[in-house]
Amino acid sequence: MDDLPRMDRRKAIKWMLTAAAAVSLPTPPGFSAVPPGSGYGTDPNLMETYKPGELWPLTLSPTQRQTVALLCDVILPADSRSPSASELHVHDFIDEWISAPYPRQQRGRKVILEGLAWLEKESDRRFHRGFTALTNEQRTQICDDICFEPKAAAKFKSAAHFFNAFRELTMNGFYSTPEGWKDLQYIGNVALPSFDGPPPEVLKYLKLDA
Repeated sequence: MDDLPRMDRRKAIKWMLTAAAAVSLPTPPGFSAVPPGSGYGTDPNLMETYKPGELWPLTLSPTQRQTVALLCDVILPADSRSPSASELHVHDFIDEWISAPYPRQQRGRKVILEGLAWLEKESDRRFHRGFTALTNEQRTQICDDICFEPKAAAKFKSAAHFFNAFRELTMNGFYSTPEGWKDLQYIGNVALPSFDGPPPEVLKYLKLDA
């Protein structure tokens, strides 16, 4: 049973489209690519409210959705400055991303789904249970073997490519939110409380103090 609360679908789709310019998922060796489609219709109307299954069907099963949420939190757990990735519904962002009919997202869908399947098999091989039933330490143990592609063992190379792609999606989703901006201490185009001009020593150095 999927007991993770879902965010508003219109917000998730808007988030997915906004982040699209920043996300680029390569197709990992060992995971097949999806051939280009013949068309995907019109883009979503972001003034409309869409229910799950409308516009385009969502991809993740309840178990996969929980796995994605847990893996997001392995990558970006809560800390003193920001909530965890799952608290910001990054898993909903990823579900929308891999469900969209566009060629780039369809390539990402193949990568993510095959990587999630590998996680389940590896969890069962090591601990005789699914990824969602593992302890935090057990999940971290698996992720430690695939989190850095250049040093991953040969048998983990494809999984390390998946983890790299998943981490990129997670980071782009998280840091597209106001909470992510705050975590980066990004101020943006806002007025400063007060500004008395450049420091005198700077003006003097530039010979503009006369």
